Amino acid sequence: MKHLLLIFLGGGAGSALRYVISGYFNSSETQFYLGTFLVNIAGCLLLGFLAGLALKEHSISHETSLLLGVGFCGGFTTFSTFGLEMFTLLREENYAMLFRYTAGSLVAGLIFVALGFWVSKNL
Repeated sequence: MKHLLLIFLGGGAGSALRYVISGYFNSSETQFYLGTFLVNIAGCLLLGFLAGLALKEHSISHETSLLLGVGFCGGFTTFSTFGLEMFTLLREENYAMLFRYTAGSLVAGLIFVALGFWVSKNL
């Protein structure tokens, strides 16, 4: 139960910060979503840093990893998890899976957003 509470608290903080940053930097004057881009890149940097610390013996506790990695970064942006998973495949030199996972995620994500949009319009 303690672990779920840590993830819940971190996720709430990450989601709230994402909302603030996106609202501040996203502009109707441009089609580039700067706020979302900044959140995604910052989340990748933080999750990579936390993953690096987690690989060092006793550098980060399991609870801290849950609070900041799973909770905060998960609430802040799931793109950071996607980035870490792509990096893991790259580090493992699993290039075929890296390509399939990356291309599949981007293409399927776009298709399913479009499908969800279409379904909502045709209810």
